[in-house]
Amino acid sequence: MADSEEKKGIKEIKKEDYNASQIKILAGLEAVRKRPGMYIGSTDIHGLNHLVYEIVDNSIDEAMMKFCTSVEIFIHKDNAVTVIDNGRGIPVDMHSELKIPAAEVVVTKLHAGGKFDKRAYKVSGGLHGVGLSVVNALSNWLELEIKRDGKIWKLRCEKGNLVQHLTPIGDTEETGTIVRFSPDNTIFETTDFDYERLSSRMREIAFLNPGVKIAISDERSGDKNEFFYEHGMKDFLSYLSKGKKVINDPIIFSKSVDTVEVTIGIQFTTSYNTYIRSFVNNIKTIEGGTHITGFKAGLTRTVNYYVSKNSSKFKGDIRLSYNDISEGMIAVIVLKVMEPQFEGQTKTKLGNSEIKGIVESITNEQLALYLEEHPQPSVEIIGKSITAARAREAAKKARELVRRKDFLESTSLPGKLADCSSKDVKISELFIVEGESAGGSAKQGRNRKFQAILPLRGKILNVEKSRINKIFANEELTNIMTVLGTGINKDFDVSKLRYNKIIFMSDADVDGAHIRTLLLTFFFRYMKGLIENGNVYIAQPPLYKITKRKNLIYLYTDEQLKKTIEEWGNDVNVQRYKGLGEMNPSQLWETTMNPETRNLIKVDIKDAIEADRIFSILMGKDVKSRKEFIQTHAKEVVNLDI
Repeated sequence: MADSEEKKGIKEIKKEDYNASQIKILAGLEAVRKRPGMYIGSTDIHGLNHLVYEIVDNSIDEAMMKFCTSVEIFIHKDNAVTVIDNGRGIPVDMHSELKIPAAEVVVTKLHAGGKFDKRAYKVSGGLHGVGLSVVNALSNWLELEIKRDGKIWKLRCEKGNLVQHLTPIGDTEETGTIVRFSPDNTIFETTDFDYERLSSRMREIAFLNPGVKIAISDERSGDKNEFFYEHGMKDFLSYLSKGKKVINDPIIFSKSVDTVEVTIGIQFTTSYNTYIRSFVNNIKTIEGGTHITGFKAGLTRTVNYYVSKNSSKFKGDIRLSYNDISEGMIAVIVLKVMEPQFEGQTKTKLGNSEIKGIVESITNEQLALYLEEHPQPSVEIIGKSITAARAREAAKKARELVRRKDFLESTSLPGKLADCSSKDVKISELFIVEGESAGGSAKQGRNRKFQAILPLRGKILNVEKSRINKIFANEELTNIMTVLGTGINKDFDVSKLRYNKIIFMSDADVDGAHIRTLLLTFFFRYMKGLIENGNVYIAQPPLYKITKRKNLIYLYTDEQLKKTIEEWGNDVNVQRYKGLGEMNPSQLWETTMNPETRNLIKVDIKDAIEADRIFSILMGKDVKSRKEFIQTHAKEVVNLDI
């Protein structure tokens, strides 16, 4: 090491310096505070919300054992959270080995709980015994109240340490557990819980546990939701298919093999998107796993066997892929497993190898029975799959054509894309602009170093009503795909993205809103990873230009206009912008494109199920659902441009 570096305080580490003194032992919950990501995935908003999931999972474990019928979640104004259930209550008797109350063990010791002993819980979501103790470790303070054995018991911890031992504070005939905690702001990037994401998760849990009432209240905003579903899977499929035209009555089957209980619900629709939700012991397995692999294999094998067996109905020897069969399919796959093997504490993927064969066998058996007993919807389902297969072949040819285009030498976009000079993706922006006129102004007003402009001609294709072959045949959409470079669906690769920000820029009127919705539908259905990665934005052009003598200001809302007129008084000139084309290049730059002065809205998916449902209602084929939605929300409209 250079002398200059040593002078700066950088000390060389010698081989002999590595000895026992370098080995650190993190006692108790200190390990959790030191490496929180190992236990909750991250310290961002997702990790923060995960604290609530850990507590609620414990309550739902009680519900799965039929001991709990109600769970209440409160987000308080100071971002503390309270979770209340009416389960059995955490045991308060003395632990035989540690000689302290069991409740204190559960709160202060990792890998402690009733989930290891199948006499207490046959199946559960919290299998690692770290849920409540991890929440405690990552909180400024945590209070636990237990209603059990005729008394109310209470303990308190601060920074993971017990400061008030378990003590009886009253009498009661009720049972249950109350957990209150305040997340540690020195650990988390934010302590502002996301009500919408939490609410979405509570809705899912309620679907999976029919007869259990789950209520969530946000004291910060006054928002409240209460979820209770008597019919479970049937209600879940009905909710997911809202806005879509269904082909069949829900296919629901359930069967147990050894210690594994499998419940699957399938709903085929006339739409073109596949939607699968999977859960193991109430935990959402967002990365799938062996149960999904088994389901796909069983579905594909069963349908192809039915087609070959009834070849006269379907005219010829046809081999359908899973993608063909699953077009427009909604499926919910729910497993209860005594010894699940999850990948990591956050439990996003199931790894049990034996599960694949179990789910495949059950799917094959039950679906074959359905197809034989319901010939009419079966013919419709398979007929749609065959049409999808033909469209897939057409799309494959179109996709290869798009792939073969060498973008940098492409002659397919003359006068369309005005690229930026920088090749640094981190600073590059792509504006997708409504109209050739606005596109021209944007090209002149932009910063050519890092801002690229892609004008759109007219409204793009509504992908909610279109198969993939039509998407590849649409010039505007293929231009977007080629320019971005990521591919779509299974070919999607965010690492190939050419711009860090993709910004929709359209007029502040009804047509502009429609174009934004069409673009959002395309991105949500085929490039969802860009939204999830935080790459998609909506530009906010001004609604008004206000002048009074030499004073000029741009305003973005009617509220701003009203306030400004009141402050400026008489002789105010108000210009209402109807389109981006009304602004010259310098105005467009200053109001809408300049990073120092513009207003951008980042597109975010807080509730994927609700987003899917809304896109289906607004952009799908079901006119009745769309009419109902408009009538229901008509009074919520603030700025109506007629």
